[in-house]
Parts: sequence; C-alpha cells; structure tokens
Amino acid sequence: MCEEFVLSNGLRVVAEYIPHFPSVSVGLWIGAGSMYETKEENGLSHFVEHMLFKSTENRTTRGIAVEMDAIGGQVNAFTSKECTCYYAKVIAEHLERAMDLLSDLLLHARMDEEEFEKERGVILEEIAMGEDTPEDLVYDLLAEAYFGDHPLSRPILGTQEQIATATRQALIDFRKKHYRPDNTVLAIAGQFDLDAFRDMAERYLGAWQADGHTHMPAPVNGCDGTIKTRKKDIEQVHICLAYPGVAQEDEELYALTVMNNLFGGGMSSRLFQRIREEMGAAYSVYSYPSSYANCGTMTIYAGTSPELAQPVIDALHEQIAELISGGVTDEEFSMAKDQLKVSYILGLESSSSRMSSIGRSKLMRGRAVDPQDVVRKIEAVTKEDVERVIKRVLTQPCAAAVVGRNVDQLKVL
Repeated sequence: MCEEFVLSNGLRVVAEYIPHFPSVSVGLWIGAGSMYETKEENGLSHFVEHMLFKSTENRTTRGIAVEMDAIGGQVNAFTSKECTCYYAKVIAEHLERAMDLLSDLLLHARMDEEEFEKERGVILEEIAMGEDTPEDLVYDLLAEAYFGDHPLSRPILGTQEQIATATRQALIDFRKKHYRPDNTVLAIAGQFDLDAFRDMAERYLGAWQADGHTHMPAPVNGCDGTIKTRKKDIEQVHICLAYPGVAQEDEELYALTVMNNLFGGGMSSRLFQRIREEMGAAYSVYSYPSSYANCGTMTIYAGTSPELAQPVIDALHEQIAELISGGVTDEEFSMAKDQLKVSYILGLESSSSRMSSIGRSKLMRGRAVDPQDVVRKIEAVTKEDVERVIKRVLTQPCAAAVVGRNVDQLKVL
C-alpha cells in the first residue's frame, strides 16, 4: 500500500513500506527528457544528468564518487524520452546519507565550465559508441522514421552537432525550466520509517523553489510508411518495424501486452519459433510495445545475415498477416496472459523495481501504480480483447529502419 503526500513547496512524494526487504530505494523523478526538448535543446536532458554528478557547492567531483562508493549499493541516474531519474539503492541505515547526496546533486550542482567541457567530450564519445552499436542505431533511425518531426523522434543523447555546439548557459537555462518541485516526484520503497522519511524529505527538499514551464508535445497520429536505412559494413542486418501502439492511459494497453507476449515476447512466441527455431535465420528476434503520454508504438526487431535479410523480412510480414487473419489460439492466449502476470509480479521483487514503478507512474500518470490493480487488469483481458487490438495495431501503416550491408536492395514494406 502506497502513502502519498506533498511537501510544503508542492513536491509530490510517494512511498511504499515493505518491511521484509533489507534494502530501501529512493529516486527523484523529473519531467525532463527528449520528448520535452525543442530541436535546439536536443540532448540537454541527458547532458544535465551528467553534469549533476560533477562538483556541487558542498562536494568535489572526486568527493561525490568517493561518497557514492562509501554508501555502497547503487547511486546512479538515467535519462529517457519522458523523464530523468536520480536514484539510490542502499541498506536502510544509509537512507539519510543517500538523501543528502541526491538532494545535493539536485539542488547545488555547480555546472562548472571546466567540467562542462570535459563532460561534452564524454557525451560525444557516448554518441560515437552508439554509432558503433547497430542495434542502438537502428532504434534511433526507427524513431525518426515513425515520429518524423515530433520530439519523440529525437535521440536521447542528442546529435554530435547539437552537443558540440551546446553552451553552458543553454544547459543552465534548460535545467531552470524543467527542474522544479511541481515537475518532480520523490519515490521511495523498501524498509524505512515513514514519519522519519517525511521529516527527512521536508528537511532536504522542502525549501527548493524554482520557476519554469514544461510543455506537453502534440499527440502523434500514426505514421506514413517511412523507411530509414543506414549502410554499414557489418556482419548482420538489423531490421525494425514500428506500428501504432496505444498510450499509457489506454485500457487496451494490457491486451496489447498480452498480444506482444504471444507474438514476439519470449521463446515460445510465434516470431521466435518461426524465425529462429524453424528457419534458423536469426539469433535475436522479438517484439515489444512502448507507451507514452499520448501515443505508443509496437516494435518488431530481427537481426540476421545479409543473405537471409529478405527471407526474414518476408517471414515477419507473413507472421503479422497470419496473426491478423487467423487470430490467436486458446492455448497461446492463456499461456501469454499467465506469463505476463507472473513476469510482472516477479519483476517487483526488489525495492528498486517497486520504487521505479510507483515513481514513474506518479510522474507520468499522476498516481502510483497499485500492483494488485495491474494484476486484475491483466486477468480481465479476454481473447476477444487481444484479437481486437491485433486489428487495431497491425492493420495500420508501419515505419521501418534497417542497418547493415546492401540494405538499399531490400524490400522492407
């Protein structure tokens, strides 16, 4: 059961006490990600995340690293398209030290000019590493193909050109605009004293004041069948298709997730059995849904040799057509639903996963996820629901991205 309260400055807090967990995880969830960036700001959410781990008014860069190691457990951050999260997973007795460190990073980062230039180089190397990772590259191309000029098309890391020309002042301005109490959620899960944590949160974060405005980008209305390709002299061809999915608040999200499980979500799925087991044509083949505030996608991926790329593409489309025309069997439907329920429950067996679940949900949906409610919604999905969402999603135009050798010779759509 989650407790929710608001600090004196409007910062929302969501807390789940789990006494049998030996650890506690705490995270600061901020509505800053590539989805909220303008073209000129692309990559700044991620750049700010890096800079907050540099020196603060109270700690040196080395001092931050030493203290992170001294706490033990995990202290880290990540940036996604929708949010940035700074988190710590520690034993209960180190909770206040973790809160002291996280709040210092959030409120007192110096954004030093010398550190800014150093970190620019680090991020440029990170972007270059992505160019050398075909599976990452094909997803970036797929986002461009599907979302076009929408902010969701932009890479989380930004581009080489954007990061090379970004200024320290632009970073400071971006942080000021998005890093605000009303745009932040503090989430905690695990073993802790709720009253003590309430006081701790107010003490460390209650005085934080900031002004700014985060805009919500317009909805995405589907795609127009765009294909993006990149020639690379590598051993595999990486293939991605993206169909319109469903938004986070869409009730058919659960039916889509069940459908994904039976179609490409595991070793017993249709894609895995046909393309890997029967054809022996790919080591990695799968599908997954992504849901955002006002849209979603259903993505299909396969990695194969240049010689087998066209047969694999053909097999993907054959499996899609078969799913649309033939529906699903009772056996695979039941198995997919049970698998989804069990994997969801097992996925909550750590304080960090529970903290992430309630923190992200509170920030993006305005309420914490109740695991029992999720289980009930999974159980309520019917075979008819799944077959309806198959037609809703897979009969629409799709976008595609392909990376590898001779990709311009492939018939993808």
